[in-house]
Amino acid sequence: MTVETVTRPMDCLHFINGQFVESQNHKTFQNINPATEEVLGVVAEGGKEDVNFAVAAAKRALLGPWKKMTVGERSKILRKIGDLILERQEELACLESLDTGKPYSLAKKIDIARAAYNFHFFADYIISVGTDAYQQDQQALHYAYRRPVGVVGLIKPWNLPLLLLTWKLAPCLGMGNTAVIKPAEWTPMTATALMKICKDAGVPDGVVNLVHGFGENSAGAAISEHPDVDAISFIGEPGTGAAIMKLAAKSLKKLSYELGGKNPNIIFADSDLDEVIDTTIKSSFINQGEVCLCGSRIYVERPMYEEFLEKFVARTKQLKVGLPDEEATDIGALVSKEHYERVLSYLEIALEDGGQFLTGGSRPEGLNKGYFLEPTIITGLDRNSRCVREEIFGPVVTVVPFDMEEEVIMQANDTHYGLSASVWTNDLRRAHRVAQEIEAGMVWVNTWFLRDLRTPFGGMKHSGIGRTGGMHSVDFYSELTNITIKL
Repeated sequence: MTVETVTRPMDCLHFINGQFVESQNHKTFQNINPATEEVLGVVAEGGKEDVNFAVAAAKRALLGPWKKMTVGERSKILRKIGDLILERQEELACLESLDTGKPYSLAKKIDIARAAYNFHFFADYIISVGTDAYQQDQQALHYAYRRPVGVVGLIKPWNLPLLLLTWKLAPCLGMGNTAVIKPAEWTPMTATALMKICKDAGVPDGVVNLVHGFGENSAGAAISEHPDVDAISFIGEPGTGAAIMKLAAKSLKKLSYELGGKNPNIIFADSDLDEVIDTTIKSSFINQGEVCLCGSRIYVERPMYEEFLEKFVARTKQLKVGLPDEEATDIGALVSKEHYERVLSYLEIALEDGGQFLTGGSRPEGLNKGYFLEPTIITGLDRNSRCVREEIFGPVVTVVPFDMEEEVIMQANDTHYGLSASVWTNDLRRAHRVAQEIEAGMVWVNTWFLRDLRTPFGGMKHSGIGRTGGMHSVDFYSELTNITIKL
């Protein structure tokens, strides 16, 4: 299957109580292809009434057949969802590529494959979950009983739409909850397709619901403040996270946040330069740099600085920016006109602050439509430049030399963010020492984005609240009751 086979307009409806439905007010908005600026279809624009309908369905479903299912039965459903995602891998990759502008090859290899694995992983994991039990001498037995949180609002981002939605939905369903989902308005198609997959896999009506729309004064706000939504899992930028927290505070909802990152990539002179370059190309520019884990602040120890720049710039110039359906494309289009203009504004700031563009910084030749930008490497910026301090979320990195270990740790931690970092060194003691000094939820040593889904995933400071993955996801999507039996 190629991208052309699914370029016909696709309308995206809400999915509520097992049915695809229009908005109660019949409002819609257009879904735009970021690579061509053409209309892909129309999307139902949900509001408070649609969210009320979806939450009521989810609340009823908590007491229906879903509640009576065993863990083993839910596990089989999760596995079936993962299997169906793989069966539709090419179609879903096309939809993801059309919606986001990312290369089709990347969507198929990473996004859709990982979406299926998220369900397969939690299908296996939930079977092994236990709870605490303590015997208090001969007086009593204490044990913890685990139950679902209830109705969970899942508000998801546009950069890895299906991957990140499934990362949350799989454990949510695995622990017996019901869900009301709001995908990002720029990328509605794979979330819509996933609803049919859930129904085909045997998920009872009302357990999974989807409401399209926007944030403020729209579906996102309605989910955030709804008194019958018991928890919210949000992935996005800190400002939106703060707005959700304010609305959710009225009913003291349980919150899980994965927010932005301005992640340091620290390269010491004793590291393997060829390995560093191979990985840094990925950590800088994969998915057009629209990844919260991208290493957008690169710090290089001075003895390696010039050689690193020479090789890094040369390799970056080899990357092909092109249409998402072209096999040779490494970097596709940014997700929307609004985001494209935001990224361009940071390039203007870099020039005003005295930055030097070693490569990139403009639209590639021959791509006159769409939101395309060459991968960009900037040097010469002061640590206080907004381009160094703020998340750009595009194919733009800054490179800074350093002399002392203490100096680079201070610079790495000089940010409101604390999501991830990479440390490159062949000095074992330094690797442990620096990794433990970095104020981030995840630190990779001599690698990047190497994930084990059992490990804690999340950030500190403005990069998030809480952790997900393995038992951390289980704990968020469940509640514990301690039961004491006097002996």
